[in-house]
Amino acid sequence: MRFALVLLACALPALAQQQDVQKELLQRQQQSDAFNLQLRQSQEALKAPAAARPALESRQLSDRQRLENLSEQQRLDVRPDTPQSLRPYEREKADAERRSLASPPEVTAPAAPPAQPILQPQEGIRLDAPR
Repeated sequence: MRFALVLLACALPALAQQQDVQKELLQRQQQSDAFNLQLRQSQEALKAPAAARPALESRQLSDRQRLENLSEQQRLDVRPDTPQSLRPYEREKADAERRSLASPPEVTAPAAPPAQPILQPQEGIRLDAPR
């Protein structure tokens, strides 16, 4: 009985330490995501015309607040009773949730118009290959 109590007394701090490590890993990744979002938004703001900046800044603030709220909720959701083998899955799931907020939206570039010749073709010179 005494051995079980000693073993339990030693195991509890180890479990608490594992939970703290998971929270720290999660927090570091969240900080990286927040930094990447802010960097992307700064670059986006530099390219925006002056007339569009107030709306852009409002949207960017909203995006940062949503990411911060999600990050806070994820820190609160770290559970001490999760088995060690499922910890990577939890972190991956949290990353996927944040990625949807922190990653830039996919933008498809419009197709470029066909190239026009710089000079008009001269007589006797063919630009098209014979068929």
